[in-house]
Amino acid sequence: MKKLPPLFQFALLAIPLTLAVQMNATAKDVKDLRIAVIPKVAVPFFDDCNNGAKAAADKLGVQYQWVVPQNTQGSTQVRILEDLISKKVDGIAISVNEPKSVEAAIKKAVASGIKVVTFDSDSANSGRSMYIGTINSAAGETMGESMAKAIDGEGEVAILTGQLGAANLNERITGIKKSLSKYPKIKVVATEGTEDDLAKAVSTTESLFRGHPALKGIFGVSQVGGPAVSKVMATKEFGSKKGAVKVFAFDDLPDTVKGVKEGYIQGIMVQRPVTMGKLAVEHLVDQITGKEPAPKDVDTGVNVVTSQNLGSYTK
Repeated sequence: MKKLPPLFQFALLAIPLTLAVQMNATAKDVKDLRIAVIPKVAVPFFDDCNNGAKAAADKLGVQYQWVVPQNTQGSTQVRILEDLISKKVDGIAISVNEPKSVEAAIKKAVASGIKVVTFDSDSANSGRSMYIGTINSAAGETMGESMAKAIDGEGEVAILTGQLGAANLNERITGIKKSLSKYPKIKVVATEGTEDDLAKAVSTTESLFRGHPALKGIFGVSQVGGPAVSKVMATKEFGSKKGAVKVFAFDDLPDTVKGVKEGYIQGIMVQRPVTMGKLAVEHLVDQITGKEPAPKDVDTGVNVVTSQNLGSYTK
């Protein structure tokens, strides 16, 4: 028998070794998998995400960690990512505060073999495997149409947002403006950031009412918008704004739901945070174990909640 060249002999020997490495990578016991989920900040919306994620982790039997940033600065999430990389976790799900700032850290995590997905807020150029959450531009369009109908297609409106650099919030604003472009008599007179801080949102709302006495509508693009506007309208100074200024908000915080019940808020764009958290963990585990080799983005959708369907929607 003709002897094979040394290089070919080495290649044949390397094949079993490569297969063994691949088998070891996928044969890791599920109970040993470590999954970390990073929200934007500590607010009730992400409590729902945590509930969904933890329930999925418990059901699958994986180790679970909920890592909450102390503020909405991109650098804070970068430090958390670096720490998780050093701890060699198996999977990370993150709702991104500043898309650009986390790109390098996410790429580093992926390069080190960690599966990374984004949920709620994306960083599309980071190398993450998939995004799970609301298609925010479409939700913004729905919000814009709801407002246009409520104010009969004309008047001044303002946008109350959260972190000015947040991709998901800016996508909502883009959708709102696209929708309103069909109504030339509607004018957006202000877009104000609140850093998702309720006290700042209350102060900003008061300034909007004082600076724009003809205001006919307010969009609460982040979750503090609805509660802030309700709180301000409940005061003696601005009580006349109730019903006269139409309000559409995001997310069903208790105070936002209360605002709908009491007539301060006309509608809420309710996302599905429990579903986001659940799917984030499930997809990470499937990717780590090789069950999902070609991940695709998942749109979790929104419910438009008004006083008419307040008791019949799901998250």
